[in-house]
Amino acid sequence: MLNRRKFLQLSTLATPLLSFKNVLTNGKAPTKPIVVSTWNNGKEVNAEAWKILSNNGRALDAVEAGARYVEDTIDCCIGLGGYPDRDGIVTLDSCIMDENANCGSVGAIEQIKHPISVARKIMETTPHIMLVGDGAQQFALENGFEKQQQVLSDPAKKAYDNWLKKSEYKPEINIENKEAVEKSKKGNGPFAPQYFDDGRINHDTMGLVALDASGNMSGAVTTSGMAFKIHGRVGDSAIIGDGLFVDNEVGAATSSGMGEEVMRICGTHVVVEYMRQGYSPEVACKKAIERIIHRSEEKAKKVQVGFLALNNKGEYGAYAIQKGFVFAVKSNGEEKIYPAKYFYDLGVT
Repeated sequence: MLNRRKFLQLSTLATPLLSFKNVLTNGKAPTKPIVVSTWNNGKEVNAEAWKILSNNGRALDAVEAGARYVEDTIDCCIGLGGYPDRDGIVTLDSCIMDENANCGSVGAIEQIKHPISVARKIMETTPHIMLVGDGAQQFALENGFEKQQQVLSDPAKKAYDNWLKKSEYKPEINIENKEAVEKSKKGNGPFAPQYFDDGRINHDTMGLVALDASGNMSGAVTTSGMAFKIHGRVGDSAIIGDGLFVDNEVGAATSSGMGEEVMRICGTHVVVEYMRQGYSPEVACKKAIERIIHRSEEKAKKVQVGFLALNNKGEYGAYAIQKGFVFAVKSNGEEKIYPAKYFYDLGVT
């Protein structure tokens, strides 16, 4: 028999389940298959993943395909086209996770075009989860990946040369969206790669999570990390439970923005645990953001973090510290980019 104290404890735990278990994100009914991803270029990433999901393919294959697509593009913050660290070297972080909690990751890997596929190879062929630096590169070469000579793109080289003049690290919130807005106003479209050749800092990430027709979930993350970072820095994008977490019984989450802030709260694991309690994906993301802000409101106003989540019913949602974070959704009935809700509005459009 339960005593009164134990009964009250259980009742308290049940409250969010009663309050949020029927909340549908954006008013949409649950659906599958579905893929959601961070930022504007998530539209193209989702389209690549959709080629697999729409043919009853596995979510794991879909998220890897989406990540590989963006790694192939010349971009400011993802793949070998990304900004270098302060020593002029491009290093990449990536991770992947499937419906059975199998996962793999690479940190600070150099000269390998598709770190997401190296991460999957680690997951499927080794007893380990994470390899870093020279060891990750050695593993990649031993498993058939080709070593790419690093040649900075013209915009990345110009940005790096300009940054060297002062060698200051001052991240600028939502710089990608500010530039995208200006390009859109000029008729250049919102999905062009974003470069800032005056040396401004850029540090965003491509993360995507998917639910396939069989009801299984997977996720992937890939990035070149903070521009002009200290050589050897590894951010949240390579770490399971920080940049990505998947629990097939609950849902999945990914993050973008200042990785160190995500790492301090094990961000995506926190989001998934809130969903386990019955909160909608959006509310779960908001509660994780509030944890970051609660620790240091003064610091939070100077950084950006955005969480994106998808539960196993096909409901999705996102929330960010600052205005400006956006995410892309693709399903049978929907293909759209949404602005995430946010805590602070510092005038970013």
